[in-house]
Amino acid sequence: MSAIYEARDLEQRYQQRTALPKLSLTIESGEAVALTGPNGCGKSTLLRLLAFIERPFSGELLYYGDRNNPRREVSLLLQDPYLLRASVFYNVTLGLRLRHRREQLESIYERCMRAVGFADPRSFAARGPNALSGGERQRVALAARLALNPRVLLLDEPTSNVDAASARAIAEAVTQCRRDGVTVVCSTHDPALIDALQAREIRLGRRWDEI
Repeated sequence: MSAIYEARDLEQRYQQRTALPKLSLTIESGEAVALTGPNGCGKSTLLRLLAFIERPFSGELLYYGDRNNPRREVSLLLQDPYLLRASVFYNVTLGLRLRHRREQLESIYERCMRAVGFADPRSFAARGPNALSGGERQRVALAARLALNPRVLLLDEPTSNVDAASARAIAEAVTQCRRDGVTVVCSTHDPALIDALQAREIRLGRRWDEI
């Protein structure tokens, strides 16, 4: 394998608060990494940096994919993902349409919904987010990320606030991504997810208010 990320003395601060102490790491292409540690230690901050949503306060983050537009190759699933007040089909396929890809939307929708455990995707296509359970919303949000066919999938506590059936479906979908060669980085307190992914664990340090 070859590196997809290399971080050197990566640090993030918000005003006077250190959200992520200096960190150096390498993530190989196609591997699974589990970020663990206490709440407030910087796991979510690190994911946002890896997603290129934020710029670091200091240090260097190298990405060895599409360096001109890495955000097109990287997709982040937040712990509490936001769904538009629109149909499930619209939410799952929105990213594709924003990238001007309108071919085979129906087949991509069905494939990605089945991948996250929906046996009958068509029965959910016209539903809005208010008609979904918390676990179903999380799985729909994951399906929307899978539709983009990312090279890197970043997940922030993907199984923490969902029912057991949804947690299993999410773990199975993410594990299949790893088998397909996608680089997976997730923050998690779920040992079952770490085991399913056969992930390399990176434990971050103290909470930000203890630094």
